[in-house]
Amino acid sequence: MSDLANQKRMAAAILKCGVNRVWFDPERQADIEAAISRNDLRELVAEGVIKAHAVKGNSRGRARVRMAKRSYGHRKGPGRRKGAIGARGPGKRMWIGKIRAQRRALRDMREEGTIERGLYRLMYRRASGGQFRSVSHLTAHVETMAGRMK
Repeated sequence: MSDLANQKRMAAAILKCGVNRVWFDPERQADIEAAISRNDLRELVAEGVIKAHAVKGNSRGRARVRMAKRSYGHRKGPGRRKGAIGARGPGKRMWIGKIRAQRRALRDMREEGTIERGLYRLMYRRASGGQFRSVSHLTAHVETMAGRMK
């Protein structure tokens, strides 16, 4: 077996790829050995005696599975976390998400007739003041207030 390092180097330059991606046809080794100019190698490339292996990529399959699990809360436990809550999600973004949900819930209750306008305004102001942790906390509070107002 002869040394085809020079041919491999030139073929890599012609194919615009790395040396490790160059493939030589083992049946035509004698022809490749005889090819000493770039032109000779270009002809062999055209014949299909010299080819470039396809680029190997990294599979995203495992990453997709991981992301899907994280979307419904798995793999997010305390052992996975680095940084405070505020670092993982800005406080303002959290507030925006919470207050919009609470205001939407209040609006729905008012439109359904669960609460009247006065109670809606009162609860809206309290929500704006940050009195409620979540929509469920708000609805529990609304039920107790509605019971008192009757």
